[in-house]
Amino acid sequence: MRRSPVLPSILAAVVLTACAGSGPPKADIERGEDRRHADLLTAGLGLDGLRQPPRLPEDGTAPTPAELRRLAVHSNYAGLIDRSSGAGLEALPAIPGVERHGWVRLPGRRHPARLMVQVPDALDTARPCLVVSASSGSRGIYGALPVGGPWALPRGCAFATTDKGAGTDLFDHPSDTGVTLDGTRAARGEAALGFAPPALDRLRVSLPHAHSGDHPEADWGRYTIEAARFGLETLEALWSGPEPMPEVRVIAVGLSNGGGAVLRALEQAPTGLFDAAVVAAPNVTPPGARPLFDYATEAALFQPCLLADPQALAGLPLANPMLVGPARARCESLAAAGLIDEPTPAAARAVLEAGGFDEHALTQVAVNVTLDVWRSVAALYASSYLRSSVDAMPCGYTSGVRGPEGATVAAGAVARNLWWATSSGVVPGGGVEWVQPVDGESSDPHFERLACLRALWTGDGPDARALRRAVEATRATAELPAIPIVVLHGRRDGLIPAAFSARPYIEAARTAGADELEYREIENAQHFDSLVAFPGLAGTYVPLLPLTWAAMDEVAARLDRQETAGR
Repeated sequence: MRRSPVLPSILAAVVLTACAGSGPPKADIERGEDRRHADLLTAGLGLDGLRQPPRLPEDGTAPTPAELRRLAVHSNYAGLIDRSSGAGLEALPAIPGVERHGWVRLPGRRHPARLMVQVPDALDTARPCLVVSASSGSRGIYGALPVGGPWALPRGCAFATTDKGAGTDLFDHPSDTGVTLDGTRAARGEAALGFAPPALDRLRVSLPHAHSGDHPEADWGRYTIEAARFGLETLEALWSGPEPMPEVRVIAVGLSNGGGAVLRALEQAPTGLFDAAVVAAPNVTPPGARPLFDYATEAALFQPCLLADPQALAGLPLANPMLVGPARARCESLAAAGLIDEPTPAAARAVLEAGGFDEHALTQVAVNVTLDVWRSVAALYASSYLRSSVDAMPCGYTSGVRGPEGATVAAGAVARNLWWATSSGVVPGGGVEWVQPVDGESSDPHFERLACLRALWTGDGPDARALRRAVEATRATAELPAIPIVVLHGRRDGLIPAAFSARPYIEAARTAGADELEYREIENAQHFDSLVAFPGLAGTYVPLLPLTWAAMDEVAARLDRQETAGR
């Protein structure tokens, strides 16, 4: 079903009522000024510029919004795409147009989420289209631009997105400063801030995903619906084509957490809001499946032990002999805690395989351990689920900046001014680290805190029960609309294994009647396209995003055929 341009606001209000049961009022949106840019797609960098080191602001103590925007665009492309030659990107042309930012606050939430819509000057006015996405991971507002922008903007489609209430509006407590709508930093009370937790007289840095107290993951679908609404209303406001404005084709696309957000939006949206969708490597928890916090805390404990065998280590991507010593210490810790019968990689692997990790996902063990992925996920999500502040995180975690001697220090002005553009919204990143004390004499200094995080899933205390309730609030229904949907997942994805996410989701959705749903599992793809060209990995993996764009070509062509047949 197609929509007139005035219906999205009504439909969004309807869906918010349906989602919340008791019927909260429509979400409140605060819009910023429209800004014209010579290049919406890469901030003037082009593919060649994205392959180069980032251009830092001329004066880091007072960066301009344009400099921060350019740096944020570079950071997100660098983190998400394979920038090597022949990776499915022949060019990223300059796309002039208008960019509008805003904040959306859902009823009862303490903090807003960011919204953005880009309208190219070369908008297809004969058949207007809007691509809607949500940021990957916990990234900021440009965190989905490398996912949907390269397909949408060169084709004359507008592009709308949200940071899902996570994002990079890091709050620095020593300076009591946060981030304004244009990315610059201001003190509390001097300007409207995207994230301003209660004041704290400590050397700490708060992150929206972990410390907002709003449990944003439960609202990722609603924020994505609001991005669609924001995009449609912006198109109507800026429309300069023939009157009346033709019906707008809306295609959703998302990667990783953004993919999970898109699926949740499809489940919650009213009929007709979205016309098609393509989702890659979604972090989604279907009915009956293990959620991310469950398998991440298990992986955080057991996966390092797998690296204690030098022969097995030699065959793994990003393997490093320096991992063997810490891995053996982890095996000893697991055995001492009674979690495995003997301190061997085989014993740890047996636990992981019994929990559903298949051989393909386990090829990524060295990647995840080297990047410290599991500790980052477990600590950040535990704090979010328990709605903790930065000084009261579970299991003694807290975030801040370390000085050269290892002590927690206040961030320098230049560093904190660049967080919005360079952080990925998680710890560690952008110079922000986990800064809780560790036992320097221990051969396995992180084990006790990781075991504490695991107990939040397996235990029966009040915090464990509260956390599991919070996780259930994120569980998908797998009830999808009757529109073309393609889901792709890398078979070697070790962060969001297909066995826990896409495969059971597809099964549940098809059981629920999704007859236009296609699933493609890519043999040699994993979670991070940015690793495809990493030294030593060339030729090992194929990138997912070019396959995602090809799938968008397919669903658009399918919509064309349906439209022609319906005339």
